[in-house]
Amino acid sequence: MPMRGIWTGLGVAALALAAVGVLLPVLPTTPFVILAAFAFSRGSPRLRRWLDDGRFGPTIRDWEERGAVAPRAKALACLLMAGSVLGAALVGVPGWVLLGQAAVVSAVALWLVTRPSA
Repeated sequence: MPMRGIWTGLGVAALALAAVGVLLPVLPTTPFVILAAFAFSRGSPRLRRWLDDGRFGPTIRDWEERGAVAPRAKALACLLMAGSVLGAALVGVPGWVLLGQAAVVSAVALWLVTRPSA
């Protein structure tokens, strides 16, 4: 029983971060919704059904069934990641940090664009 509470708590926290991501373009929404769906499937079947029946249902199904991401979501994510590197450069982040950030962002973008499209 305690594990169900932990999974449900993780799902609620992930959903809260997804909600913040709707307002802050630097925080992704979809990965947190997918994490919430995963956690709710182990902690609260009722909340999982609520997610599946809502706006994010198709996104969750695409990911779970085919590992697919919508082309618009891929483009937006890549644009925002590039913007974060540009923003860091504009505020004067040290070169070694900027290089590390660019390497991580590039790896994530490469992984993302190689996912099937929804």
